[in-house]
Amino acid sequence: MSFQESPRPSEEEEAFYMQCRAAYLAVFTSSLTNITSKQQLCRVLQQAGRNPSCATLNKYWTATTSKLNFDDFCEILKREKKTEESELMRVFKKMDVNGDGYITHSELEKALTTRGEKMTTEEVNAIFSLADLNKDGKLDYGEFCRLFVSTVEQCQTAALERLEADAKLKRLNFGSQSYSPPKSSVSSAPSAAATKVAATQRADSDAAPKKDVRSSSRPSSARSRRSSLSSSITMTSSSSKVNKIPEPSGLQDWHHSFMKGGFFLEDDGGISSLQYQLHVPHTTTVYLTIQPLSLSHRPDQPSSWMTVDTALFVMSAGETKEDTTLVCFTESKDKEKYIWKGELNAGTYHLLPFTTGCRLKKRSKKSPSSKPVELVYRTDTEELDLTREFREVLSDIFEMIDLDGNGLLSLEEYNFFELRTSGEKCDKDAWAICKENFDMRKNQLTRQGFMELNLMEATEKDGDPADLWVTLEAMGYNRMLELVEACPFQIDVHCESTQPSIQPLSMDSGPKLLNQALQKSITARTGAKALRGHENVLIYTYRGEHRISSLITNKTNQKVTVHVNNEQGRNCCSSRGMTVFAVEVPARTKMVCQHVLPINEKQDWIYSCVETILPGM
Repeated sequence: MSFQESPRPSEEEEAFYMQCRAAYLAVFTSSLTNITSKQQLCRVLQQAGRNPSCATLNKYWTATTSKLNFDDFCEILKREKKTEESELMRVFKKMDVNGDGYITHSELEKALTTRGEKMTTEEVNAIFSLADLNKDGKLDYGEFCRLFVSTVEQCQTAALERLEADAKLKRLNFGSQSYSPPKSSVSSAPSAAATKVAATQRADSDAAPKKDVRSSSRPSSARSRRSSLSSSITMTSSSSKVNKIPEPSGLQDWHHSFMKGGFFLEDDGGISSLQYQLHVPHTTTVYLTIQPLSLSHRPDQPSSWMTVDTALFVMSAGETKEDTTLVCFTESKDKEKYIWKGELNAGTYHLLPFTTGCRLKKRSKKSPSSKPVELVYRTDTEELDLTREFREVLSDIFEMIDLDGNGLLSLEEYNFFELRTSGEKCDKDAWAICKENFDMRKNQLTRQGFMELNLMEATEKDGDPADLWVTLEAMGYNRMLELVEACPFQIDVHCESTQPSIQPLSMDSGPKLLNQALQKSITARTGAKALRGHENVLIYTYRGEHRISSLITNKTNQKVTVHVNNEQGRNCCSSRGMTVFAVEVPARTKMVCQHVLPINEKQDWIYSCVETILPGM
């Protein structure tokens, strides 16, 4: 997708995904081919300029991993940054005991056989013989570092040049041929050695930039036309102003209940949230809203998450998930507020918060150019205390987890926080101990008590902020104390003639239920279109006031792979984070393909998507 209105970050994202494709297609014949072994994962990461240690590979390829796809590879690259020359030099200088700019065989052997993932003497000898470029028995590590960085850059450049050289491959980036392992080529020993030195961890030694150029296995143009479906929708900036639901007159006199929560980005790129149960005692007219929650301790700094889209799905609460049905969802929008108004019968309902993920994406938590903010300091009397910046963030976190907004944390509310940050609950006995040590009122933790609890944690670690950072990052904060991977929200329910009540459910109470509601909301609002030549593969394209969502239904008895191309769209961002990708839909199932929002809501935007079935792999 080429965005004329796109801001700089989108251009950087495009460049990043181009590098991802180039690296992937340097190893595989198609971006639809799965990574099926740890060795393949290592090879494709090396093509992207990374040189993973065994520990890094084991982090992403566990005992239960059977395959990783292109999307997984992109997420790994976002987290695993390239080794910088300065970082390598810093590690080498620690080993250079006499500071002469050289590392002897004995110094290198001591580092590589005693620290991290220990290497054998034979492995060290093999590395040293390759790294000792002038064979003088010493390693000029300055020259070695420059060679290493140059090799990495050449590897990336070669992959991009291969992609640029093949116009079809650049345009499509996906193919249909099955993968066959490439023949081995000359290994790049400095890469493996440098990785071991930088992280004192063992790296695989087949760091080999592949020289073979692979042609695209794109389906023929005739077959592509026969098996594709093209959709184009022009959305004007005024689209969101039509059918606006007015706020009911006298709303302040209606019965009101509200509940807070948050969307949190997980390590796998997924988004989690609390879900809620709504009870309506009598049939009544309801005005339902959800919106991002502004945290106001820094009124001069606008909250970045206020642009995150939200939605709320209402499902009837049956005895089982199979008994539940979609009742309604918030389709209208007024500024940051998403709205539904209608009549609800007496009964109990599930409230399922949702965001597309278009504007809430994984990013680096650590700013490369800025020093992390201090969390604790020592007073004039050498006592530990929390810094002003950290106290402000803790106050915001208190606002997020004070779900009912009463200024106090119940045990249930505190446990949602504990499960989010540590994975463990606080039992009633531990809560009683908290009551003895921290400020509480009505058996609930006050804001001051919450501060005291975090200060105690810092004191127990003698000022080491490591555990505090784990908590902050779990809540979506980066090392500059910016909330970048979470979006707090508030749900408001107004009932005209009866008092509603809302209770939170667990964090993982129903991803399946939310997906069911989302699919139903798409299929119920739009007709299906079959892909040419494939009457049992259907595309649903939902056009709302502020977003477009598509869903693929596969009615066949075998899986299908659908290639999706958004490159002709304008002023659009996709929940997939890519303009070209593929969706593998298992037999007899439905799958949400993507959500699309405008980059700039004040400008017109064009949704243009071509879906094409690719031959089985």
